[in-house]
Amino acid sequence: MLGADLITELCTAPTKILGRKKRKQFQKVELKVRMDCEGCERKVRKALEDMKGVSSVEVDPKQNKVTVSGYVETKEVIERLRHRAGKKAEPWPYVPYDVVPHPYVPGAYDKKAPPGYVRNVLDDPDVGPPARANSMEEKYTSAFSDENPNACVVM
Repeated sequence: MLGADLITELCTAPTKILGRKKRKQFQKVELKVRMDCEGCERKVRKALEDMKGVSSVEVDPKQNKVTVSGYVETKEVIERLRHRAGKKAEPWPYVPYDVVPHPYVPGAYDKKAPPGYVRNVLDDPDVGPPARANSMEEKYTSAFSDENPNACVVM
């Protein structure tokens, strides 16, 4: 019975004790990195292409966007850029305008966002909740609504 308990304990032990590492998933990491010139672009590309697990690196200097594909983690890529290229990087905060259910939420629009993109209001904790109309505004908007049968009388 003692042997069975030992085997069960070894099977449920954390991976650190057994010496096995968890395999990373293949993913795309999108980052916002400020690049002013071709030298910055080259420095960022070189720092990331030499990284272990990276399959491809796409750099878009006009949008200040870097896309890394491979078996990498976001934190590792950000740290690599900070250490090797001396660049501050952050996860890509923008999504296409069509994807967001409430694109008119305060804080969704960003002057630095590329055309057709807004901040992801669902994942960004800094953005406020969707604005709601108070009772007085609701009365005025419903008075002139097409669903109100007395709207013609008001006008």
